[in-house]
Amino acid sequence: MAPLPPPPTTIVPPFVGLIVRILTLICLLISLIVTATNTHTTSVNFVDIKIKSMDFYAYRYLISSVVIGMAYTLLQTAFSIFIVITGNRLGGEGLCLFDFYGDKFISYFLATGAAASFGMTQDLKQLQGSDSLSKFLNTSNAAASLCLIGFFFAAASSVFSSYNLPKKA
Repeated sequence: MAPLPPPPTTIVPPFVGLIVRILTLICLLISLIVTATNTHTTSVNFVDIKIKSMDFYAYRYLISSVVIGMAYTLLQTAFSIFIVITGNRLGGEGLCLFDFYGDKFISYFLATGAAASFGMTQDLKQLQGSDSLSKFLNTSNAAASLCLIGFFFAAASSVFSSYNLPKKA
């Protein structure tokens, strides 16, 4: 009987992790652009009032979670590119733990940012007297949806990074 081949070093190929991180980055970038540029002008008693996403704490939280998520994802994308090109992992066991816990934290942070934005949008929809804010609120929902999709990709990265954790008996 022939000896069994050694088990694979990783379950998920490194380029798959890289693709998932790039998709996360794209979703977060589009979400940031949509949220940051979302404005609405309304007229009250012949005075124009300009409403921006930054006027609401929940949308600010969405923006901050997206920006922090993008920074982390850019760092991890650089590490993933290094792994794909060289086939070696930087930092050994310490970086595996950083990947795992960082992916967990960022994915949950993105989920809470999207949830806060969805909640704020729903509250504003109930408060509006007419449909004058509909475009603003629908755009906010679109940005939160992109952040939520980014969360799903970040959660997938978290699962992939758990496969790379050192096995301890």
